[in-house]
Amino acid sequence: MAGHDHDHDHHDHDHEHGSELSETQLRVRALETVLTEKGYIDPAALDAIIEAYETKIGPRNGSVVVARAWTDPAFKKALLEDATKAVASMGHMSRVGDHLVAVENTSQRHNMIVCTLCSCYPWEVLGLPPVWYKSAPYRSRAVKDPRGVLNDFGIALPKDTEVRVWDSTAETRFIVLPMRPAGTEGWSEEKLADLVTRDSMIGTGLPLNPAQTDSKVK
Repeated sequence: MAGHDHDHDHHDHDHEHGSELSETQLRVRALETVLTEKGYIDPAALDAIIEAYETKIGPRNGSVVVARAWTDPAFKKALLEDATKAVASMGHMSRVGDHLVAVENTSQRHNMIVCTLCSCYPWEVLGLPPVWYKSAPYRSRAVKDPRGVLNDFGIALPKDTEVRVWDSTAETRFIVLPMRPAGTEGWSEEKLADLVTRDSMIGTGLPLNPAQTDSKVK
């Protein structure tokens, strides 16, 4: 079930639908090739930097937002009412034109984010979009077979749990507020943030459980 039926004709993108790389991305890749050939950059080092922003630095912003929502009922209410304003209050400003919406996972509903025609993504809270998020198979299957996609990511939900898919646009982006793991009563925001993964804020994953992070958070 798609949460929003958005009109992608107004996307603020510089590429044609169906193209995996925009004109800008193609230019960047060409420049990267030239600089690599001349010995100015190390592709391995560049990949490491990109991976850090994709999986650690960028998603850390979102994980702090989620942890705050788990521990502060007033902030959670504000986040669900106006995520753009709530996130901005923590110093994470959206880009001009972006409207951030937070959707909450519960035992009755699981939310998942996709951009069916492009790759719209809340960079300010989730960092760089993963490659699979931009892939055609994910963009199409997330709407047609969301449970199948979740199974591919290792997420098996009860049959009576509703799966709701939210379609991002250039104007509206989404972040999933995952359910707080059991056994974390009394934890600080910092410790809780360590449990929040990028995929759990996209809806293709779940937060880590305390046992998975004992060595990190003790």
